[in-house]
Amino acid sequence: MMEGAGAAAQSLVINVGQLVGEEFRQLRGVGGEVARLRSELGTINALLRMQSEADEDGVDHFVREWMMQLREVAYDSQDCVDLYLFRVRSRQGDRCFVRWKRLLGTLRARRRLAGDIRDLRALASAINEQHARYGVSLEPLRRTAAASDPAQAVAASARALRPAHQHHPSNQFVGNRVQATYLANKVKALKSDDENDKQLKVFSIVGFGGLGKTTLAVELCRQLETEFQRQAQVSVSQTFSGGKDLQGLLKRLLLQIALPKQGSSEQADPLGNIDTMDVGQLENKLKESLENRRYLILIDDVWSISAWDAIRSKLPSSNYGSRIIVTTRIDTVAKACSDANEDYIHRMKKLSDEDSEQLFVSKAFGFGNTCPKDLEAAMRSILKKCGGLPLAIVSIASLLASYKPPEGKRMWETVQKSIGSQMETNPTLEGMRQILTLSYNNLPHHLKACMMYLSIFPEDYIIVKDRLLKRWIAEGLVAEKRGLTQMELAEGYFNELMSRGIIDRATVLVTLREGREEGCRVHDMMLEILVSKSLEANFVSLIGGQYDGTMSYSANTIRRLSIHGGVDAHMEDGSSSATVAARRRGVTGIGGVTGMIVQHVRSLTIFDPEAHNKLLSRLDEFALLRVLDLEGCKGLGRKHLSCISRMYLLRFLSLKSTDIKEMPLRIGDLEHLQTLDALLRTVTKGPFSTSDVRQTNLNDLPKTVKKLEKLEHLLFSGKGESWTGWMLPQGINKMKALRQVNKAVIHDHAVAEEIGELDQLQELAIYVDTRETGIDQEKVAEKLACSLSKMYSLRWLDMGNFGCDRWPFIPIMDFLHQVESPPRLLRYLKICGCINKLPDWLQSLTDLVEFDIGWTYLNGVQLFSVLCKLPSLQKLYLGPYFIRKGEDMVARSNQSFPELKELTLGYSPEVPPVYIFEEGSMPKLETLAVYIGDQPKQIVGIQHLTNLKEVHFDGWRDKLKHAVEQVEQLNKKRDVSEQITVRVKYADTN
Repeated sequence: MMEGAGAAAQSLVINVGQLVGEEFRQLRGVGGEVARLRSELGTINALLRMQSEADEDGVDHFVREWMMQLREVAYDSQDCVDLYLFRVRSRQGDRCFVRWKRLLGTLRARRRLAGDIRDLRALASAINEQHARYGVSLEPLRRTAAASDPAQAVAASARALRPAHQHHPSNQFVGNRVQATYLANKVKALKSDDENDKQLKVFSIVGFGGLGKTTLAVELCRQLETEFQRQAQVSVSQTFSGGKDLQGLLKRLLLQIALPKQGSSEQADPLGNIDTMDVGQLENKLKESLENRRYLILIDDVWSISAWDAIRSKLPSSNYGSRIIVTTRIDTVAKACSDANEDYIHRMKKLSDEDSEQLFVSKAFGFGNTCPKDLEAAMRSILKKCGGLPLAIVSIASLLASYKPPEGKRMWETVQKSIGSQMETNPTLEGMRQILTLSYNNLPHHLKACMMYLSIFPEDYIIVKDRLLKRWIAEGLVAEKRGLTQMELAEGYFNELMSRGIIDRATVLVTLREGREEGCRVHDMMLEILVSKSLEANFVSLIGGQYDGTMSYSANTIRRLSIHGGVDAHMEDGSSSATVAARRRGVTGIGGVTGMIVQHVRSLTIFDPEAHNKLLSRLDEFALLRVLDLEGCKGLGRKHLSCISRMYLLRFLSLKSTDIKEMPLRIGDLEHLQTLDALLRTVTKGPFSTSDVRQTNLNDLPKTVKKLEKLEHLLFSGKGESWTGWMLPQGINKMKALRQVNKAVIHDHAVAEEIGELDQLQELAIYVDTRETGIDQEKVAEKLACSLSKMYSLRWLDMGNFGCDRWPFIPIMDFLHQVESPPRLLRYLKICGCINKLPDWLQSLTDLVEFDIGWTYLNGVQLFSVLCKLPSLQKLYLGPYFIRKGEDMVARSNQSFPELKELTLGYSPEVPPVYIFEEGSMPKLETLAVYIGDQPKQIVGIQHLTNLKEVHFDGWRDKLKHAVEQVEQLNKKRDVSEQITVRVKYADTN
């Protein structure tokens, strides 16, 4: 549980190493102490990592206390070094005189730093000597986390979907009846004339722990008992290896396979002395026992591809229609088992609200009974937390089964409010905790801290992937690796967590066509586990929201502070029931934010825009902040921004959706800043959902921003209209680390030339402003074309001109024809502005997935003749005036669009009057969105889109009537399973 501290220590070893190398001369007398501290911290880091990877149940309280003390030393050491960076070290760009003046002026501070380091080293030594004196052994740390066999937990999982009365006629799996029958038919399918059916097939059931994978698999085996001559069921441990573990698994298989089915006339296979057989002999015996027989084997809970490869290599092939069923929590393992054949992979789904309630009521009150009225509210709240997870529903319902109203009502309310602490202390919920914790314990060391970091976010919160990855990096949780950027590594971390099912993919957030933001969320039960671990490791401190009145941070120094809302900054009454309950759980520090000591906080996140005033008034005390996330906070003034500008160690700063009016000049002093987010925010949960626009009031960014030479991500959008952006200053070429810039405006041809020197750029939104007079627009465009020819790393490009909607239309975008060497790795391209025709090089963009145009006034034939040949194009957005007046949009039969799945026809007054789809056009199109608005437009040939699954219409009721009727008539001719989903938003309806 020291993953956070381990990450801190590992990051510190790197930071201190840099100090010893780069700052040794400036440290003078401090350098030797820092070098010795680095050595001490290397040992601490190793111990904390051993503790992270050790069997949690095997680590005693002495060792836990020892590691907790060392963890705090690691944190304090990093604070000590950061204070040196903040107060003592010479600043970047200081001249010689200034350096010497600072050196002399900080003599006392450097002496104090040296003393602090000596004290920390002495403290670490004293801690280690103390535990040596008590005879504390390192042996528990050497035992890696084995798959402790939580038999009761597994049994609970296997029974999770059954109603309370096993003998009842309705003894079926709640919520899984349909999928169980469907899977059983698929598994047993065996046509005598189909050679493929006769081959051995592997079916994988994949899903998060507690969803009922084992339950479903065991039920499948029960239903298919008469279809197979031999059956066996075995479980695999987390630490499965190809030696003794494989030998034991083969023995368990043989012991079951050797026995004929009950009632069969077959004799049991003689096994001989099975205990003395090695792996090779067991393999041969298994092959002999299954020869000429159809068999079904369940291999439960496979954790790795290497484990599967070892098992599969010992199982005999078969031409008798034999089947293997594998259950796993990890998507990549499921794909490996089933050879990436999606037809053989079943992904478990959470129970619906109706099935969740049925399961809960049957376990809590008995089959056929109902929930008493006075407990319904508590039940609904508990079910919301359970989130359709059968194991959680069964475990909590079983706990509450003996508490009936009216006397049991208080217990229901207690459990409803404190499920997390109940999992820690109540034996009935221990099995559920073990099952859920297995997924966390099986993570590699570097992913555990990243996973714990998710406890910062509130319950049910959709976490934007891009925001999370940048925060991981800023916190030092993502290591550096040769050949990969930290962002690429962080992306890999995220994908691994997604593959393991620990985090769920959430609604994609769409932001004013600035791009798409992928989201994720954590299941409430897993979040309870993460919060528990984070609090124990002093990884994060939580205030407000569900922790209102029980400020969940320990007596240790606050390191990461997360405000979930509902905080009463003046609450000092320690006698409330919530406070007493918190103290019983070991949570201290109750009493609002006023008395908190915040000098050591390295991360501050505020999720409630109305509950932060008292805390923000103390911003000048947050000297060691690396991450400051104020997204959505209102009331930020000059005083607050002045404090932020002095947070010298800041790496991540989000002012997204705040109401700031001006960025201070001193923002350029934050030389360690990696991410600056000053975007407006538009959240759209569907193509026609009402947008929630909350924006900054910035008109521009100060020119001092160009001093931020470590800045990688600069996100900006101004107030009001969309035609605003950041005016790029001369000297932008100094910002060599930039990877993402949005939204930049160019007036100066010299700046347009400098842009080409930013060779790390991967995402760029850049506009020329044709509204301004006195600008040599042709020269600006010429230099920009030259710069684009040098940007080989670009993956995402948004180009256009401010003023493209003004008459007379200026074909400024023709400069794209002058781009000699286009960025060939582009996956997203947007062109917004008048252009005579698409550039020839567009056809060379073989990786282009998404294309977006508007205000281009193109010839429709030329437009589609180019786009239809792009081999990877999946999403196409045709915005306002994408086509010339008087032309219809025609998708012709000979225009293949080989991968196009989504087509959006944006609101475009007058043009085109008709959208035509010929027979055979866009054969893979699945989603069509049409924004008709108040325009009288026609859609012809929608029936030719044979793969269409979903249609969205937006416009006035009378203008949409015919289009909607067309799709309805089309659905009448389609099979029920092939119906087109129709979503309509009427713009003239309140």
